[in-house]
Amino acid sequence: MATACSSLPDRPPRTYFGRRQAQTNRQAEATKRKHQVSSGAPPAKRRNEISSLSAKETIDKETPRTFKGSAHKTFPPKTYLDSTGSGRQEKPCIKTSSLFKNNPEIPALHRAVVKQAREQVFSPEAFQELDLHPHLISTINTVLKMSSMTSVQKQSIPVLLEGRDALVRSQTGSGKTLAYCIPVVQSLQALTSKIQRSDGPYALVLVPTRELALQSFDTVQKLLKPFTWIVPGVLMGGEKRKSEKARLRKGINILISTPGRLVDHIRSTKNIHFNRIQWLVVDEADRILDLGFEKDITVILNAVNAECQKRQNVLLSATLTEGVTRLADISLHNPVSISVLDKIWDQPNPKEDASTQLDSFAIPESLDQHVVLVPSKLRLVCLAAFILQKCKFEKDQKMIVFFSSCELVEFHYSIFVHTLSCRSGAPTSEQLPSASWPLKFLRLHGNMEQEDVAARGLDLPHVTWIVQYSAPSSPAEYIHRIGRTARIGCHGSSLLILAPSEAEYVNSLASHKINVSEIKMEDILAVLTKDDCFKRRQRGAQKSHATGSQEIRERATVLQTVFEDYVHSSERTVSWAKKALQSFIRAYATYPRELKPIFHVRSLHLGHVAKSFGLRDAPRNLSVSTVKKKASLKRPDPRRKTRNKHHFVLAEVLHSEYSSGLEAGGTKGGKQGKQWGFQVAPSKPGPRRE
Repeated sequence: MATACSSLPDRPPRTYFGRRQAQTNRQAEATKRKHQVSSGAPPAKRRNEISSLSAKETIDKETPRTFKGSAHKTFPPKTYLDSTGSGRQEKPCIKTSSLFKNNPEIPALHRAVVKQAREQVFSPEAFQELDLHPHLISTINTVLKMSSMTSVQKQSIPVLLEGRDALVRSQTGSGKTLAYCIPVVQSLQALTSKIQRSDGPYALVLVPTRELALQSFDTVQKLLKPFTWIVPGVLMGGEKRKSEKARLRKGINILISTPGRLVDHIRSTKNIHFNRIQWLVVDEADRILDLGFEKDITVILNAVNAECQKRQNVLLSATLTEGVTRLADISLHNPVSISVLDKIWDQPNPKEDASTQLDSFAIPESLDQHVVLVPSKLRLVCLAAFILQKCKFEKDQKMIVFFSSCELVEFHYSIFVHTLSCRSGAPTSEQLPSASWPLKFLRLHGNMEQEDVAARGLDLPHVTWIVQYSAPSSPAEYIHRIGRTARIGCHGSSLLILAPSEAEYVNSLASHKINVSEIKMEDILAVLTKDDCFKRRQRGAQKSHATGSQEIRERATVLQTVFEDYVHSSERTVSWAKKALQSFIRAYATYPRELKPIFHVRSLHLGHVAKSFGLRDAPRNLSVSTVKKKASLKRPDPRRKTRNKHHFVLAEVLHSEYSSGLEAGGTKGGKQGKQWGFQVAPSKPGPRRE
């Protein structure tokens, strides 16, 4: 982990900023001079000479500590005379920030015990028990390598094969894609009049993102291996319209598309028609509405209804929101409501407890959920320690970390790559833990090139941990995030990182039947004792005798110093950290009204928050009073014209979420762009880019 060395300076460079720090330094010097005069200490000039000589004598004995990205500066020990003037004492001087002073008290979590809704993913029934074409069953077994159905497939496929409309509600990663793809392929291959490519679409599948469109297209392609006369196709943003129009002219029988791109072709492509549509499938309906596609869905429904009235309609969703219910009312005809929760809770009639269904969410049985309360100053160190614990000291771990903006993704990706990812040279056995694996970081967000972006529809394989560094703005978003792990019966875990002032969010989740168990921050930081790279270096033969919690605190401080040294290594990195901090505050100010009592800018201690970005002091233009004024959004006082200039500054400091790298032009229905994640990745996707 330590790769670069730096020479030791004769005296520490001045790295603290602001008038408050300068004033503190002057007061400390005045107190020191007063104490030394009263105790018979030598004059200041002579004392400085002695100290300088001592520093030069001991500098060669110093053992430097190095870290990749920037040198960790260890300064020569300060040498001074004792109160009798007869002897010298040496104390090491490490320029760090105190992480464990003046932190708010971590409250005890008092949460109600609720019965969490869980789904049993797999069922004992096999695909052979369904009335499917033998070649289709063989393809499922050999190509997809699946023999048993999931619970949602067991309930959905027979209903859809009967020709009924359906509203399917099931957890993310439960196999909903096959639940509709198998009936679609079975019905189309069984048509007495063999399908011709030139006939155009027989089935239309709408999905929220490009990545989910590609994933669904890949599944349909595999299912169609025995039925080569049925042609699938995909329309999505980022592709050339000219080539898509050419494919539409040749003919596509199963058309998979994102709503925005399909509306574009409806308005500009003459060769697209829906007169033969027999299936209309809306996958991830809740996500489509969350991304602001409601108007596009209306345009598509009107276009399809104008050419074809009789068809089979299917809506699939991980959550049953009011928007999904409204969409089901206008698009489905006498639908069958399918929910695995009905079986789990022994509710044969879902309408008997409709309010419970709207307020609760299904959680995979194999998913463990955790929460940790961390003071703002310790957030960065705690996240780094957790990444080290799971991805470095444990085998076969893959983690996704969700942040609230693109800037936060870029900042944390850069600082972790330059400080945690690898070491150079040949580390000794004392430096390297007995069992460790190299860290590899990947960043994903909406401002990247399209081929590198992974939205929530991307099925990232074998993700073992989901970390929510920025709390989600709704329970539905929480469910979608943790749904990236524990997919199709695999085991997974999630961690939600909250500040002490945000502890009430746990009860908010509990009101939606979501249970989380607490992990102590000290247990996460304890992993730093496994690597001597974070051990505090002493002078000469002195050894650190710190044990237990004191040792953990020392090593956490060393790691924080590594981060601060990297951030303050250049003006560019300092500016980058400040922009990331501004982005964090902007996002924090956009929590919905019902969560404002929990997540409010007034509750932020900007000096402490700045530490979590490697800044040693809060930027001047982000003072607490400034943020409070902007958060309250009060009218300017006409009697105080001198304050007018501050309102222009505030508009820049706490602008809308678009200013954090999320363009406003890409949203629909006035919705703001949302969040992205960073993989050690994604969060709620930003504005759609088609």
